[in-house]
Amino acid sequence: MLRNVLRVSRFFDKSPPAFSVLTLVHNLCHSEVFNTTGEVNIKGASNMSTLVCDGESQIPQSQSVSSLSVQSTPEIEKKYVHHVYDAIAPHFSSTRFAKWPKVATFLSSLPSGSLILDAGCGNGKYLGLNPDCFFIGCDISAPLIKICADRGHEVLVADAVNLPYKTGFGDAAISIAVLHHLSTEIRRKKAIEELVRVVKKGGLVLITVWAVEQEDQSLVAKWTPLTEKYDEEWIGPGSPHARSPSSLLLESIPESEENSSRELVKDSKESSTEKMNETMHLTSDSKNDSVVFKHERNTMNHQEYFVPWHLPYHRAEVSGVSACALANGMAKKDDKKGAVVYNRYYHVFSQGELERLVSGMDNAVIVDRFYDKSNWCIILEKIL
Repeated sequence: MLRNVLRVSRFFDKSPPAFSVLTLVHNLCHSEVFNTTGEVNIKGASNMSTLVCDGESQIPQSQSVSSLSVQSTPEIEKKYVHHVYDAIAPHFSSTRFAKWPKVATFLSSLPSGSLILDAGCGNGKYLGLNPDCFFIGCDISAPLIKICADRGHEVLVADAVNLPYKTGFGDAAISIAVLHHLSTEIRRKKAIEELVRVVKKGGLVLITVWAVEQEDQSLVAKWTPLTEKYDEEWIGPGSPHARSPSSLLLESIPESEENSSRELVKDSKESSTEKMNETMHLTSDSKNDSVVFKHERNTMNHQEYFVPWHLPYHRAEVSGVSACALANGMAKKDDKKGAVVYNRYYHVFSQGELERLVSGMDNAVIVDRFYDKSNWCIILEKIL
């Protein structure tokens, strides 16, 4: 860990106030830290981190509005987000290389020498995008973080609702396609508060999330709406409606019509037909890129979904993680597509929902909002 700390400490040569190595260790302790050799230090394993961090809270009590239930991960996120991304990490990474222009523009606009914190960095495709800035990435998935570390990025395993940085640590932060994996409003709000907390006054935060208003509605037919299919049963406190582990195993929506006899496909096709029959008009205001959606009927009322990920047989660890997932019902085979199918939990955001989550915050203001590639996006500025 010391080697990693010494390497990362160069980030602060250009940015006052000066940060010591011990300060950085304090900031990164209680997390799994990867250096570029791919080594990992588990929480509390380092004598140095123990020495510096014992008895100190990462988040001041005055700023922590969360209870234990906020920071305790609901079972639905553990099973259908964390475990899934751990299992599909190499394949997922191979599909994630294109940079969204709006995100690239934001990162490129930041001043030289800025320290940018990427919360939920995935395979690190945005780390280092601006060569004049310094980046630190974190993600809940250790396999994805290892991929980042192998590429030479400074990264660590951390939770979006409990970022392991001191208040005012970075100059800017980004959260790209992350918040929609959090299963409660309290946790989503907490994640936004954390992003604002860890940047300096005047710092900017870019957040993007999947939108209810998808441009390609045919994709939605492949998703399983939880609120419709799994009503009145809860996995745990604060989780969306879903069947308990003792109930029938969950199955993803097949992508082909060959299995149309299944009730899940029947329901999804009816839902898709209803949505495809509605009239959607996208009108863009050239001044602020806002998007207004008009519908003949308001049928877009589902926000909790399972979205399938098809892991090809030749990419699946049939004797490892995927074999276990198949055995315990966390995944299923699709022989027609030659893939192991995993379900990923999503809460898709409605228009204005991100803004409502921010509305109660007194230390940040919205400086931009826009709709881009079926995502709702906001940029915040920290003012206190």
